[in-house]
Amino acid sequence: MTAPVTPSLRIGKAPVAALGTLAVATGALESVVTPTLPLLQRELDMSPAEGALLSIVLLVTGALVTPIAGKLGDRYGGKRVLTRLMAVVGVGGLVSAVAPNLPVLLLGQVLQGAMVGALPLSFVLVRAHLPAGESKVAIGVVSGLFVGGGMAGTLSAGPVAEGLSRHWMFALPTLAVTGATVLVHRLMPDVPQDRPDDAGIDWPGSALLSATLVTLMLVLAQAPDLVARPLALGALLLVLAALVTAWVAVERRAPSPMIDPRMLARPAVWKSCALTFTICVGTAMPVYLVPQLFAVPADAYGFGADATAIGFFLLPGAVTASLAGPLGGIGARRLGPRAVVTAGAVLLGGALLALAAAHTEVWHLVAGKALIAFANGLCVTALVTVTATSVARSDTGIATSLVLVTRVLGYAVGMQLSGALLTAGTPAGTDVPAESAFVTGFLIAGAVTALSLLVTRTMSKGAGA
Repeated sequence: MTAPVTPSLRIGKAPVAALGTLAVATGALESVVTPTLPLLQRELDMSPAEGALLSIVLLVTGALVTPIAGKLGDRYGGKRVLTRLMAVVGVGGLVSAVAPNLPVLLLGQVLQGAMVGALPLSFVLVRAHLPAGESKVAIGVVSGLFVGGGMAGTLSAGPVAEGLSRHWMFALPTLAVTGATVLVHRLMPDVPQDRPDDAGIDWPGSALLSATLVTLMLVLAQAPDLVARPLALGALLLVLAALVTAWVAVERRAPSPMIDPRMLARPAVWKSCALTFTICVGTAMPVYLVPQLFAVPADAYGFGADATAIGFFLLPGAVTASLAGPLGGIGARRLGPRAVVTAGAVLLGGALLALAAAHTEVWHLVAGKALIAFANGLCVTALVTVTATSVARSDTGIATSLVLVTRVLGYAVGMQLSGALLTAGTPAGTDVPAESAFVTGFLIAGAVTALSLLVTRTMSKGAGA
């Protein structure tokens, strides 16, 4: 049973606001590469393959760091681990800001990937200082602000890079992350430790998990090229299967596993992970496809938009995404997670089918992307909330880390699949994909989203699930 929060640990609005500010800043820093990737490729003379690597390296390192950060937060206290993690992120942001070439920029992105671990650590702090009902709303607020920060970064990266330089688009959110970290350190009280400091760290399990995720990302990144080489693809898949098997075996025997596979057997956790993966795959495909469609030349079937215009077109999505987090948390508290996730999945699927049928006007894409951002925010917030409040307080970090890692993997799979569709749909001798490639992408995303409804039917209806 979850330990009650004592009155002496209760916090006011200021510490939660500090966590929200940090979520906005990290979300903005995480998102600056996507809308400016063509500019970065041009200035750093990157090939398309190198550009794809740059676009996913932060996701990969985030997936590696998140479960470790969640585990350490459960063990040593969320504030202590969070401030150290944000110090690494600050260094990474500065390295990215001054990077003269691709290798240095990749190093900066690897260090910045530590920011993905900030969310589960924030949830550890919220649950330690607030009762269950208030913590659901606070988790929703922090999650929504992270999503809103990401959209704000997407909106502002183009104008900053074009008006100032690519260096400032990394430097400005890095300064915001540093300032927000100082606020959290000053305003948030320490969390009493639930586990002794001398408990061992599961380094073998962490190493195998890292190798597993890196191999998975390699398979996803190279899949379009490896289709023509089935032996190489088969070998990578065998390596991936062997790593997964070894990781499960090691974690089941570890006295204090970094990620306990048995936690995935809990219905609330595995259902949240399965739903998060399918919903994020369905969301990531339009996240990639809509800006690409905006950039298609106007003399073809697109709109010829530059990075600044694309960011402006995505502004409504920033607003709806930031609203979805708090509403998802409140909805999960009052209506139960099943109702919120079902409504979000239906809205997401409907928006994707609408985009497949109608995408010839700017407002079609603007409205569709805004609905998608809102639906995704509702679903992910409700899933993180129900996971965080369905396990013991000492397991909050690791349980929510599993959901957030699944989110990262879902986005990576969706983006890689979208890129492969556009590559396959580009006629020889041209750089413009066929319009049918976009339609196929939206339809596939809608079909994947529909699969999530099979799992939502099995979720508990109660608000206290």
